[in-house]
Amino acid sequence: MTIQQEFLESIPYFTGLNAAEMNSVRQLTFERTVDRNEIVQFEGESAEALFFIASGAVKVFKTSAEGKEQILSIARPGGSFNDIAIFDDGPAPASAQTMSPVVLYGISRNELQTILREHPQVALNTIRVLADRTRQLVELVEDLSFRHVIGRVAKILLEHASDGTSPRPRLTQQDMAAMAGTVREVVARSLKALEEEGAIRLERHQIKIADKEALEDMVTASV
Repeated sequence: MTIQQEFLESIPYFTGLNAAEMNSVRQLTFERTVDRNEIVQFEGESAEALFFIASGAVKVFKTSAEGKEQILSIARPGGSFNDIAIFDDGPAPASAQTMSPVVLYGISRNELQTILREHPQVALNTIRVLADRTRQLVELVEDLSFRHVIGRVAKILLEHASDGTSPRPRLTQQDMAAMAGTVREVVARSLKALEEEGAIRLERHQIKIADKEALEDMVTASV
């Protein structure tokens, strides 16, 4: 299939490139389709390419020796994964698994080095992307260390609820537990408490935000 140049232009790595530069990037990009629940990258293995999500969603996570999962992020259209392993030539620090059918755009390590040499703007953009990724991880540490579970759950709902502009995979209570660093039963109790507060409604296995400001207050108050 044809790589959509318009989509590539929306990716933070390629902000500020002109049409000719974008075309040269497009020529070095390949496409891959992946079914739901497929592992795209295993933690500890070498990364073959930097991947961008064209459609669908991919969760990036670590797994403990006991099998407990901690979701670090959920990459959606325009987002990327494998960044660290591609740039430091080390093993992937986390696994990546599709949460829905996914279309990926990829650039191999060698091709990416070519792009960085030929287009300095991409190198500058890369610094910004990796700085933003570091900031996200610092916020995750803050959440897990200092925020009460109910506040973590409220924050997850605010950040991952559908905005109506594009479909998003439905998070299960187990997914939310893996993001909040807790267990499913605690998430279930937190959701019930949020429902009793009038912040959300639980309808037919779906969570609907009833009072966004109440959720925001819950996030702030739980630090």
